[in-house]
Amino acid sequence: MRAGDVLAPLEIPVTRTLVVAGAVASRDYQDVHHDAEAARAKGSPDVFMNILTTNGLVGRYVTDHFGPGAVLRKVAIRLGAPNYPGDTMVLTGSVAEVSDGPAGAVTALVHIVGANGLGRHVTGTVTVEVSR
Repeated sequence: MRAGDVLAPLEIPVTRTLVVAGAVASRDYQDVHHDAEAARAKGSPDVFMNILTTNGLVGRYVTDHFGPGAVLRKVAIRLGAPNYPGDTMVLTGSVAEVSDGPAGAVTALVHIVGANGLGRHVTGTVTVEVSR
């Protein structure tokens, strides 16, 4: 692993099931994440993904890339364009920094972008520790 390494893109179809299941799994019962009529009444064209689901997908993206020895140490994300059902989010990433970690592990800072048809849904950084 070196600074400048690029992670393979991950395409995630944003389905109504993913949006609702992610909200329920993270105990986010805000109606805009499961009730399309309520979401429209609040100015949104449809239900939309919550930040906890996005955070989980970003974590999955990084740990899938680095393998079973990867441990997330910090995830710092910011949301932008909503993820609505029927769209696809494409996660991309690149290794910005690499340093020696504890007990022979390697620590990497990874820049992440998740884009959909409306623009950037999520941007941020993930600090991951990888056992050698």
